[in-house]
Amino acid sequence: MSASATATATSAAPITADTILRLFPDIDTSGAALEGHDDEQIRLMDEVCIVTDENDLPIGTASKKLCHLMTNIDKGLLHRAFSVFLFNDKNELLLQQRASEKITFPDMWTNTCCSHPLHVANETGSNLPDAVAGVKNAAQRKLDHELGIKKEQVPLEKFHFLTRIHYKAPSNGQWGEHEIDYILFIKANVDVDPSENEVQATQYVSADRLKEMFEDPSLQFTPWFKLICNSMLFDWWQHLDSGLDKYMNEQEIRRM
Repeated sequence: MSASATATATSAAPITADTILRLFPDIDTSGAALEGHDDEQIRLMDEVCIVTDENDLPIGTASKKLCHLMTNIDKGLLHRAFSVFLFNDKNELLLQQRASEKITFPDMWTNTCCSHPLHVANETGSNLPDAVAGVKNAAQRKLDHELGIKKEQVPLEKFHFLTRIHYKAPSNGQWGEHEIDYILFIKANVDVDPSENEVQATQYVSADRLKEMFEDPSLQFTPWFKLICNSMLFDWWQHLDSGLDKYMNEQEIRRM
């Protein structure tokens, strides 16, 4: 997907707990869809994501692989996710470039960390406060896994939940995203030690520098990151030290 690619909202028949198993019969991760991919990334495709309805109510679970196959996404399969935007004391945003080994959106630049809460006790929730607490725990886990940032440097109370966005975006013909994405801001000075299997490069950028990067045709960006940047990010960023409260804890889901 090019830097100019867009993500769109989707409309599909409602999915309920009664129909989820019929619509998306379980399949293992040994199929042709994963042939030729990195062994560690294939293993991670077995992780169990939280499947939700369009109002973010959990209605079941499915493997990461199941959730990211376009054949299922086109039927309406939707899962919960989060996107972390981490800023240093200069109000510069930490970006990562996804590793070439990644099965979805390899080599693309994106925000600090993007992943999924899993179907485990401290990462799920059926109401918004519990779900926010769950994605904050998941964010700590993935910041360490992808970037080597220890949880002591990103305490839960420093994360600010802003809003949720519902979007759909293809990666290629086979893989894609269909998520309700929780947006988390955090301001912290951290030590970064990326996992080479997850991240090939990192850099801190100012808002102006990021806008310059978007103009560079040689750079590719994940669709959710471009979507957030084009709609909301720069306004939020401008209020990072003063006035961010008015953007926090939004109750309605933004349909992008």
